[in-house]
Amino acid sequence: MMHVHLVFVTKFRHKVFTDAHLRRMEEIMRSVCTDFECTLVEFNGEDNHVHLLVNFPPKVAVTKLVNSLKGVSSRRLRQEFPDLVRHYWRANKLWSGSYFAGTVGGAPLSVIRQYIEQQNRPV
Repeated sequence: MMHVHLVFVTKFRHKVFTDAHLRRMEEIMRSVCTDFECTLVEFNGEDNHVHLLVNFPPKVAVTKLVNSLKGVSSRRLRQEFPDLVRHYWRANKLWSGSYFAGTVGGAPLSVIRQYIEQQNRPV
């Protein structure tokens, strides 16, 4: 099993997520991870981006997992929360085309989990 730290940002870095959006997004992303035989170890986010720590087997291609996480969450969130559509009426996409993926080989998982947990806390 391997671990990857993923970060997805919203299209145009729009600040659109509320706590309700983030709670539902975590449920959706956990479901997608389960479909890929992966485990969402940690999830957190702010109004314009999210962090995920995912445990995945070597047979899973990170790019396919990311495409599914972003595609499914975008589609479902836009369907369930019509308020998000007004931010993306032209592009019809929730997420930026890019993402960050960093393997978590050198740092202890507890350090990565703590980093992700603290992302939405005010400074």
